[in-house]
Amino acid sequence: MNSLLANADSDPAQAVPARVLVADDDPGSCLFLCDGLASMGARAEACTDGMTALQRARTESFDLLLLDCRMPGAGALQILAALREDTQAYSAESIAVATTAELEPDDRQSLLDAGFSEILLKPCGLAELQRVLALVQPDRPDACVLDDRAALTTTGDATTMRALRLLLREELALLHQELDALSRDHTGFSERLHRLRSSCGFCGAATLSTQTVLLQRQLLLRGATPVALARFRKALLATLQALDS
Repeated sequence: MNSLLANADSDPAQAVPARVLVADDDPGSCLFLCDGLASMGARAEACTDGMTALQRARTESFDLLLLDCRMPGAGALQILAALREDTQAYSAESIAVATTAELEPDDRQSLLDAGFSEILLKPCGLAELQRVLALVQPDRPDACVLDDRAALTTTGDATTMRALRLLLREELALLHQELDALSRDHTGFSERLHRLRSSCGFCGAATLSTQTVLLQRQLLLRGATPVALARFRKALLATLQALDS
């Protein structure tokens, strides 16, 4: 086995279940989201009002926050703003996803600018929930690590795709070695991630591309925190493993 992957946790059965806070005042939506997440191995906790959700997120550590945009007490924007400003909150750095039944054209960018990693439109299906859960567990077995169809569409043929993936393999091996030192160089790290997004796009490295975008946003908001780096490293190692297979 490649030495980079020897210490990676590759057994899904040994993975720690993701803790998810589901805040939604609609009973049907709350039930579907919690049951759907549970079917994927996550531990979901439901809240039906904004202030309760904020209190839970302050006192408990959740990997993922699903926050409805309109709830009694406080909506998704108010909850996330309060959490990000509270350095003592246990879930201050958790991945946050806004959920809503209606999304105006300008709302999506406003939510992303506020710090949400994704927007989940309701009603949604299990496929959308899998995609959201992969934000906090990029090494999940159902995550789309390498998308051959997307890569072939971009590159035009299999020979070019394979050549570009070999280059990506070399780039990721070097990045893994330099990651800790590079994370302390804000400018250099930002430039490296910018280039990596392009490489991921050509190669169909969907999971790593998503985590790269999330880490870029994290750098702008709070810097390269240990939690954000750990998620990115998991995606990097999962992509290396897929490229080696």
